[in-house]
Amino acid sequence: MQSESLSQTPALTLFPGLKPPHKTLLFHKICVLVITFLAYASFHASRKPPSIVKSVLGPTVPSNAAQVSNLSSYDTGWPPFNGTRGTHRLGELDLAFLTSYSIGMYFAGHVGDRIDLRLFLVFGMMGSGFFTILFGLGYWLDVHVLGFFVGVQIVCGVFQSIGWPCVVAVVGNWLGESKRGLIMGVWNSHTSVGNIIGSVVASGVLEFGWGWSFVVPGLLIILVGILVFLFLVVNPESMGFVHPGMGIEMSVDTRNVENLQKGESEETKLIESDNSDSSSAIGFLEAWKLPGVAPFAFCLFFSKLVAYTFLYWLPYYIKHTAVAGVHISHKTAGLLSTIFDIGGVLGGITAGFVSDLIEARAITAILFLFLSIPALASYRIFGSLSMLMNISLMFLSGFLVNGPYSLITTAVAADLGTQSLNDRNSRALATVTAIIDGTGSVGAALGPLLAGYISTRGWNSVFFMLILSIFFAGLFLIRIARTEIREKLSGK
Repeated sequence: MQSESLSQTPALTLFPGLKPPHKTLLFHKICVLVITFLAYASFHASRKPPSIVKSVLGPTVPSNAAQVSNLSSYDTGWPPFNGTRGTHRLGELDLAFLTSYSIGMYFAGHVGDRIDLRLFLVFGMMGSGFFTILFGLGYWLDVHVLGFFVGVQIVCGVFQSIGWPCVVAVVGNWLGESKRGLIMGVWNSHTSVGNIIGSVVASGVLEFGWGWSFVVPGLLIILVGILVFLFLVVNPESMGFVHPGMGIEMSVDTRNVENLQKGESEETKLIESDNSDSSSAIGFLEAWKLPGVAPFAFCLFFSKLVAYTFLYWLPYYIKHTAVAGVHISHKTAGLLSTIFDIGGVLGGITAGFVSDLIEARAITAILFLFLSIPALASYRIFGSLSMLMNISLMFLSGFLVNGPYSLITTAVAADLGTQSLNDRNSRALATVTAIIDGTGSVGAALGPLLAGYISTRGWNSVFFMLILSIFFAGLFLIRIARTEIREKLSGK
């Protein structure tokens, strides 16, 4: 076990001219939320380019003047992703990234609970940026070897897996339970905001060559990584504050003055003893046994399968599906796909707010999941009738699909990582987060791969797979939801 003194290396102070009492615990919480928001938004921005360039790399769309209006010279595809097996290989590319991402997630959470989270997070950001850029260099180097792209995606996935356990653990260190669902719902909009930024940037530079769609987001995450290295503070104790989970928001200096005046009580000694004990990291298998971890992890498996299928294939689907009888350009398809993520931003915030309001995470997640089934069916059936209908149903689908996904990966993970049976042990946060999101990432790896294969049989089959996955996701939470309902009825 690493000592507390070695667990956090110094970071620069934001606004050094600002002194207490203005620089309060709330000030530091806001700084942490903003920095971690930017950090994970940049992770997702750098993860978005493969979905944007799919329609450029992939097989040529059968075209005629009546259906396709904005074709250009790059519609011939990019070997080895063109030809009849092109969609299969694009799906395998997603599988390579997401498999290494999901496996790396388990190890990242285990390591993150034991070393400096700030340095570990920066390491992941720098590696992600470098390998995202390296993928894009394949355009100028004229690389047509499948093994190169697969290898780059595998390594990039490992670096990307470091991000989520680290940012959730840092935020969990700073936030108490009060309004956690709403706060983390707003904060978790970084996922959709990052997707939007990645889509806009990658689509905006696509006309200059698909390599730029990787290089620019790769440079972005490296720049944000420098910001994280300079200013992120991992825990409140480093700034002289007692952990917010204690319900105490006074500085260590203030507490010392009170102790000198009143004498140190036995209760204070017990609190300090608990703090010392809570610094020990929880074991991987022990974290799996915490109540609620396994059901929410398997629910996220299916939820993330759906979310990541949209993340990696929605621009391709929009490009190859006529809206009101007209096919749109690659750039327009990429930009239009951001509507799904805009819906996801509001869905995550709403799910967090509702779960705080009714104090029932599982009930909220099930409500969103089951409502998303008719929404997805409607998007497939009626989305091609008009552009307005397509945008409206895409927004609604993103709202309902991303709501429970956001809730589980943030507020639920933080709740389970610091639950009472774990003696408020915040050192379990990264491990529990990695278990839940790592299991979800296995589904995330499977969804895009299946979409690549199933899409050759028709998009109705893909949407049937997504609806079935949503149904199974809800089933895993039924027992927890019943428990929450019983507690509400009994007045607990």
